[in-house]
Amino acid sequence: MDEDIAPIAISALQHWSYCPRQCALIHMEQVFSENVYTSRGRAVHALVDQPGAERDGTVRIERAMPLWSDRLGLVGKADLVEFGSDGSPYPVEYKHGPRRTQRHDELQLAAQAMCLEEMTGHVVPVGALFHFSSRRRREVKIDTALRADVVSAIAAIRDMLASPVLPPPVNDKRCRNCSLKELCQPAIVDDQVRYARHLAELFGGEP
Repeated sequence: MDEDIAPIAISALQHWSYCPRQCALIHMEQVFSENVYTSRGRAVHALVDQPGAERDGTVRIERAMPLWSDRLGLVGKADLVEFGSDGSPYPVEYKHGPRRTQRHDELQLAAQAMCLEEMTGHVVPVGALFHFSSRRRREVKIDTALRADVVSAIAAIRDMLASPVLPPPVNDKRCRNCSLKELCQPAIVDDQVRYARHLAELFGGEP
């Protein structure tokens, strides 16, 4: 990894997967706003955000563990990592809501696993998402396809960060519960883009 290139926050992968414009607002513009959903998420993460270690039999448990990967150019932290007796890590990411149909959370977990592999020298084939609403873990295989998605997402985020233009809004049901909706103004921006496109089609040339 080039030392002159700033590392990307692991959380950016989840933000980018959910909505590239949300990712840009948070990680480019450094803006954030709370709503009931982000407050719930913050309350859940408060359970594991205090760094510390403990043991459960032969398993060592690390909370709020710092993570990094020089190869991928990532930094962040894991909510919880369980280390087996042989030192093999098992990352667990806490989520306040139910399982999503898209793999936003899996992407974040896989990035954590890839960081742990570089840090410990152990292969991390699986991790888990703990859904606080159901109080259950859901195991996730860190397979080849998911790893490739992590690498692709990192490249896409770097391209986005290098661009002077914010990505367009998705302007769909994802916006409904987004805490950045008022800052993003998806409907207004989308109307402006459509208006410019219609003008270009009417008078010729590019919008």
